[in-house]
Amino acid sequence: MSAVRKVALVSGANRGIGAAVAARLAADGWALSLGARSGAVDAVAPGPTVHVRAYDATAEGSEAAWVAEALDRFGRIDAVVANAGLLIAKDVVAAEDADLDAMLDVNVKAPRRLIKAAWPALTAHGHGRVVVVASLSGKRVKSAKSGLYAMTKHAALALAHAVRHAGWAQGVRATAVCPGFVATDMARGLSAMPPSAMTRPEDVARLVALALDLPNEASVAELAVNCQAEDSF
Repeated sequence: MSAVRKVALVSGANRGIGAAVAARLAADGWALSLGARSGAVDAVAPGPTVHVRAYDATAEGSEAAWVAEALDRFGRIDAVVANAGLLIAKDVVAAEDADLDAMLDVNVKAPRRLIKAAWPALTAHGHGRVVVVASLSGKRVKSAKSGLYAMTKHAALALAHAVRHAGWAQGVRATAVCPGFVATDMARGLSAMPPSAMTRPEDVARLVALALDLPNEASVAELAVNCQAEDSF
């Protein structure tokens, strides 16, 4: 492996957007440390430039262990793509605190812990990158059924902006990628829209790759992508 090959951590890499991001970054020449609850991924094969680790976003402490293992394997971390997410389709009145807590744990707390664990490595070379895969639900509430999820994705969007400010002087640039309906299992459970009309995971991965590739002087705080017409998106 080339000593100058950049290294990205990608959570939720076993399916959907995470798998597409892994495949895209591998094609772009990144070395990868991929986290998945199953401990296995299909998008790319483990090898000298691909490390796969079992990662449970609900288990506090798993982020630090993952980062330590990735650093031991590659010696550096250039980017974190916080993609793992959870959706419980309930409105804010019907939901219980346990539902909100579960989504906050996966959608907000775990990404923050992962970024925190990788922070020394991200700030070490003046060009660290963070992408938080948020959602258009982090910018507006589309329906009652998505209301509770939207609360957590608003927080995830704020996390990306907060990281951008926290790391600016050290060369860390953070971007929130905010898709609408994407042709994944999660979206199919929410919408009657045919998957062929939804945004493809591979196209979201293209936006993630773009955010990681931009220079420090071309920082993009948010990238919104939608498959349908809305007033602002």
